[in-house]
Amino acid sequence: MSDTPTVRIDELAAHVEQDVRLQGWLYNIRSSKKLHFMQLRDGTGIVQVVVSKADVGDEIFELVSGMGQESSLRVIGNVKADERAQGGHELLASDVQLIQNTHDYPITPKEHGVAFLLEHRHLWLRSKRQHAVLRIRSQVEQAAHAFFESRGFLRFDAPILTPAECEGSSTLFETDYFDEKAYLTQSGQLYAEAGAQAFGRVYTFGPTFRAEKSKTRRHLMEFWMIEPEAAFFDLDDDIELAEGFICALLARVLETCRPELEVLERDTAALEAVTQPFPRLSYSEALERLRAQNMNIEFGEDFGADEETVLAKEFDRPLVVHRYPASLKPFYMKRDPDDPSVVLNMDVLAPEGYGEIIGGSVREEVLETLDAQIAEKQMDPEPLGWYRDLRRYGSVPHAGFGLGLERTLTWICGLHHLRETIPFPRLMGRLYP
Repeated sequence: MSDTPTVRIDELAAHVEQDVRLQGWLYNIRSSKKLHFMQLRDGTGIVQVVVSKADVGDEIFELVSGMGQESSLRVIGNVKADERAQGGHELLASDVQLIQNTHDYPITPKEHGVAFLLEHRHLWLRSKRQHAVLRIRSQVEQAAHAFFESRGFLRFDAPILTPAECEGSSTLFETDYFDEKAYLTQSGQLYAEAGAQAFGRVYTFGPTFRAEKSKTRRHLMEFWMIEPEAAFFDLDDDIELAEGFICALLARVLETCRPELEVLERDTAALEAVTQPFPRLSYSEALERLRAQNMNIEFGEDFGADEETVLAKEFDRPLVVHRYPASLKPFYMKRDPDDPSVVLNMDVLAPEGYGEIIGGSVREEVLETLDAQIAEKQMDPEPLGWYRDLRRYGSVPHAGFGLGLERTLTWICGLHHLRETIPFPRLMGRLYP
């Protein structure tokens, strides 16, 4: 049967009553004296393969009997439509070819602890739940590119190694760069600002690194950021862009990932409720709400996970909190001309207690003011010489934000911890595998 077409499981609907070849891995098997019911996975789905001794003969039937979980194989058989079967189809096997027989696969159907699963993350990726999360991640990434392209933004790649800090020196990963100090990037933003003055609208999308000594369910040492930057944008423009972006991501997931959300047992009604505009509170207004909830917090203190949860639970969609105290924020944020004690920034807090998923601001475009803020933060201006040049040559008002991909996915998927949203999470004390 050399002319039998090789197909993937998600293509079976086009081959009903035809013979096909599938290639994949043995996900599970149950057997009787004359029948094997194999669950075969190939990365696009799982299908039941019925292996009858009468159809394949004693030799192949015994071969299948000896296969362990995650053995790799090829199967030839006839595709049958079956509404009761997973995916709506099953395969009646006529031939089975073993590629590698696997024994003692470490991840079994029984319960395993988190530490064990992280130690075997390279194999844990094969489970249904992890497939669901990472398929949703892929769709969110594609939706991000489509959204910004539709808004006239150019994809602009920022460097991973940088000579200067962006979000604070206490969370920098330092490395040697031919006898110079270099740092793993905390954000692509500063470089995106250069891109915005070259192309008008750009976005960066890549890994960022924060050496935060935190073991909370909201933090990773390495995570991915999507960071648009636009010339001539003000704070309202920035907020509206963020709102539209979040809604576009949710629309893509709800359109393409219903089966994956079902695997995760995600309440989709909570995602469907998210529409523009989002509720908005100034930092001062948020402070009053927190005090009304008997939370003892003073002006100038940052909001932590508890405060963000209290604020966000009052709304059925993300909440925008804007104009935080300048003392809390990085050097590049523009002060509010009506109240210089605060900056023109915004954080977007996800509902259901998932915390901040977007942080953004208007950037200070006047060189003298920027230099004063660099001095105020006690930073060395020399590594920022190129960044300061942007204020010398055609400086304009501009704004942007960063969306943390993993935190956003944690909310969309309804997960407890964001470690499941990235293929190989980097946590405090975990660099393997």
